[in-house]
Amino acid sequence: MRTTKEETKKDHAERMDRVLEHIQAHLDDPMQLLDLADIACFSPYHFHRIFSGMIGESVKSHIRRLRLERAAITLKLGEAPVTDIAFQAGFETHESFTRAFNAMFGLSPQRFRQAHHGTLDHKHCNYWKEIVMEASVVNLEEMNVVFVRHTGPYKDCNHAWSTLCGWAGPRGLVNADARILALCHDDPDVTPEDKIRYDACITVAGQTEVQAPIGMKTIAGGRYAKTLHKGPYSDLHKTYAQLCGQWAPQNGCEADAGASIEIYLNTPDKTAPEELRTEVYVPLK
Repeated sequence: MRTTKEETKKDHAERMDRVLEHIQAHLDDPMQLLDLADIACFSPYHFHRIFSGMIGESVKSHIRRLRLERAAITLKLGEAPVTDIAFQAGFETHESFTRAFNAMFGLSPQRFRQAHHGTLDHKHCNYWKEIVMEASVVNLEEMNVVFVRHTGPYKDCNHAWSTLCGWAGPRGLVNADARILALCHDDPDVTPEDKIRYDACITVAGQTEVQAPIGMKTIAGGRYAKTLHKGPYSDLHKTYAQLCGQWAPQNGCEADAGASIEIYLNTPDKTAPEELRTEVYVPLK
């Protein structure tokens, strides 16, 4: 029996999702096209063309971009030597890393760090501000979620939520026990708008049968810095900046480059923007 065009499209999307998840989870590992093709169950001969056509960049460019974006976040959040960050990003020399970083961000790694940290000479610049936010270090347990992936500007994620809630609502998954949350993979100051990844999620008690565009996965538990953001979602970047750049280092913590979590305590369709409440969780090293 022949499959329809829509079935073929869904099948290809699901298989490519597996590849992208694998790349993200193994960013420090060497990756061969044959292995990635095997994960996707695509022909090795055509895999690179399929990947480039669907994702809009080559496998090599995709992996390099993710590694450079992670390096940029590491430069913003910590003070690890640039050489160490270069090696972690898969570059053999400081010079090759600097050239690639400058080509992508328009600044050298050191200049980029200075632009986001201010001057690094602590003797001549007191950039530590008085902390006014309430935050704490917590250990999150792993969570099983159903989700829909949105790729693009954060402000355009409504379609993902409509799709997810339209599927989950009739199945009784939007209930008092469920958490409504998002997994935010990218920093909009680092990642191009059209590449930003945002997973609209609803927690579920156990394994649930899903079909594209709905996915299911387990968000690993771990150590996070937690705070409560009060107000519109458009101001969330201010809370992230204060939590990562002020509260965390002043409390002996260093933010990690992994995905952050936003748990929504109320919804914008029933709540005025200034009354919105969002728990923000940033992973810690």
